[in-house]
Amino acid sequence: MGEKDSETAPIWGRTRQSESNNIHRMDVESSALSEQHRSQNRSRGGSYEERGRGVKEFRSWFSWLIPCFVIANVVVFVITMYVNNCPKNSGDCFAGFLGRFSFQSTKENPLLGPSSLTLRTMGGLDVKKVVNGDEGWRLLSCNWLHGGVVHLLVNMLTLLFIGMRMEREFGFIRIGLLYLISGFGGSILSALFLRSNISVGASGAVFGLLGGMLSEIFINWTIYTNKVVTIITLVLIVAVNLGLGVLPGVDNFAHIGGFATGFLLGFVLLIRPHYGWINQRNAPAAKPHKYNICQAILWTVSLLLLLGWFIAGLISLFNNVDGNKHCSWCHYLSCVPTSRWSCNREPASCTTTQLGNQLSITCLRNGKSGSYILANPSDSRINSLCVQLCR
Repeated sequence: MGEKDSETAPIWGRTRQSESNNIHRMDVESSALSEQHRSQNRSRGGSYEERGRGVKEFRSWFSWLIPCFVIANVVVFVITMYVNNCPKNSGDCFAGFLGRFSFQSTKENPLLGPSSLTLRTMGGLDVKKVVNGDEGWRLLSCNWLHGGVVHLLVNMLTLLFIGMRMEREFGFIRIGLLYLISGFGGSILSALFLRSNISVGASGAVFGLLGGMLSEIFINWTIYTNKVVTIITLVLIVAVNLGLGVLPGVDNFAHIGGFATGFLLGFVLLIRPHYGWINQRNAPAAKPHKYNICQAILWTVSLLLLLGWFIAGLISLFNNVDGNKHCSWCHYLSCVPTSRWSCNREPASCTTTQLGNQLSITCLRNGKSGSYILANPSDSRINSLCVQLCR
């Protein structure tokens, strides 16, 4: 489904296939010998380029799944904003002309999105509900939610740029599995270390695609010609994005978990026949194995590590293990405190007193208090005011 018959080169750089296009053009004096070689190739089933057309791994696919993922994320965000209904539930809204779809106050959510209470209701990753409420499905649902328009745009543009190219190269099944499983892996690591916050976003799955792109170069080493430059470029891209993840409010554990899962999964899902097998697949003489020994080792080790990570991670999570107690420095991977910001990730907690139409709220984190004239305020409204006081 979605498959084309035309050849394509892998995503990054040129393959040895492009070198074959110039094999018989380098020396004018050897043209007769070159013609003889071409005749022999035809008698054996065609040149390398011609034979490559029959290899499924080198066909180009039509990219439709990644755009569907993007549409699904956008639709879920619209539904989330509809459920949020800021004018009714909070009152203090940004872009009020949007009516029911207006955003929470930028003091509460600077990403232009819903309240944390709405994100929890819609399926955000809440460790307490996963462990104590038997709501393990949140490990998957959180990957389809976003904290705001800014969050959604960054993730979806990155997904389109990376995902569509990968889907054209490897097909919708492998890239779909890579995306979904990487997001799941990112959620597990996030749940083990970020114990009190609501976590949402497709960042873990997107980082999984980056990890898969990197491991695909290693396992398909023989078909690339500019692999060193490509590896350096990818490593720099990943390093910069993980570096930005140490800013407050960013779930870098989901990024790291998604990238690591995608990196291992790339060795399993994105493996191709090596260059020697493709070049000699129609030769009458004995041809090499479809995958060389290095590919076989990488595939096996990666699969075992993946299984071990998911088993150990899920057992630890559902036994309520706090990763921070076993790794005292790991919290720095997600946020580095400076004089400009704090890395306190404890959720906003307040005491409230209602006297007639007057509501008094005190933040337990910083001691700030506020009084508001509100009659019968909703839980969402109180939560919104509490978050603003605790910032």
